[in-house]
This record gives sequence, structure tokens and C-alpha cells, in this order.
Amino acid sequence: MEDVVAEGLDVVFVGINPGLPSALRGHNFATPGNRMWPALHRSGFTPHLFRPDQERDLLDLGLGITSIVRRPTARAAELTRDEYVRGGADLRRRVRALRPAWLALLGVTGYRAAFGVRDAGIGPQSEPVGGTRVWVLPNPSGLNAHFPPAALAVEFARLRVAAGLPDRSGLLGDGPFDET
Repeated sequence: MEDVVAEGLDVVFVGINPGLPSALRGHNFATPGNRMWPALHRSGFTPHLFRPDQERDLLDLGLGITSIVRRPTARAAELTRDEYVRGGADLRRRVRALRPAWLALLGVTGYRAAFGVRDAGIGPQSEPVGGTRVWVLPNPSGLNAHFPPAALAVEFARLRVAAGLPDRSGLLGDGPFDET
């Protein structure tokens, strides 16, 4: 599965690793029940609800997608500690080359495991990764019961506002909305 990245993006969303259904479909966050695409729209990152096969359209909005570990699994629990650490080192290298303004790590557990930050929580982090500011978001997996869809969208919107991006959805009313 390919990353959706380019140099100088505003935000690169970083999943833990691809799920098997996503890998099979060849698109990020294509696992049924994953709430990534609704969270992006409800938080104002996207002007409409994207489908996984529209992932490359994120680049036009200054957004991208990658993962810490590239090996697909049925569940992130199948990953080893070593895979997280190697994935974190690989992500650092990729980020140095791409220089996004923000990295949005999707899941505090993956961030802690990849970068050894035991006390990390949701929100902005004090330590950059590859020279880039880091914001940890809740994991959008449908398995994450701690954050229902509305709460997930609120956390995503906090990052969008911190990144200085407008409300492209028109749902929140905190920035200009342009349908073109």
C-alpha cells in the first residue's frame, strides 16, 4: 500500500499499520468501521466525506497519510516491539525528507511504542519527530470505544485549528468555506 505524501504538507496523518482489508483494497483506512474519513470531514479537514479510493485528493488540501509500520495485520496487537521501534526510526527518516508542518499520530499506544514516550497523551507533544511538530490523535479504528464519532471529530478539529487550516466542511463555521 502506497503512502499518500508529498513535500511540505500541512498535516501528515500517521496510522499504526495497515489493516488487512485496507491492504487488500489498496487504500488507506479502507477497513469497514474505520472512522478516519468521517472524522476528517466532521472536523473540517475535508470539504466532503471522502472514500478511501479518494485518498490522493487529500494532497490538494495539504494533507497526507502514512503509517509507522508498513506490514499489514488483522490487529495492531500482532506487531512486535521491534517493529514499532524500527517503524519509528523509518518514519523519522521519511519525515526529514518530506518536512510536513505537523505529524498527526493516530493512536497514543502506537506513538508510545514507536518513540518510547511513556507518558504521552492525546494532543500536542513536546518532542518533534524528524524535526516536525507532533499531535497525537485518538485512533479512528471502530474498535476504539473511548472516543465516539463526535468526540473523535472534536480532537481532530483541535489539530486543524492549531495547524491554521480553515473549516473546509462548513460544518463548524470557524473558517472560510470554498466549494471550488
